[in-house]
Amino acid sequence: MFDRSKKLTMVGTVTQFQWTNPHSWIEFDTQKEDGTTDHWSIECNSPNNLSRQGFRSDTLKPGDKITIMFWPLRSGEKGGLFISLTRADGQVFTEAAFKQYAKP
Repeated sequence: MFDRSKKLTMVGTVTQFQWTNPHSWIEFDTQKEDGTTDHWSIECNSPNNLSRQGFRSDTLKPGDKITIMFWPLRSGEKGGLFISLTRADGQVFTEAAFKQYAKP
């Protein structure tokens, strides 16, 4: 489902952080060169696992600027599997199972 041969890093604006079981989701928009936006949906681990990695239900709010790293969907749709993110305040969150992949 995810293309682990490609690792994408994008800058965007959070539209929603879904703190749900069995998987949480980060929804964000990116600005394209022509002024239009792309909407992305990134799958994360469960809230239980994320909370052990420093996340809380209010870690991300609509309007937050983020830099996010993920493996894209093989289908080419705008989605992927979470690796890590950095908030505008510099705080970094990384999926514990993928720490070795979180380096640029």
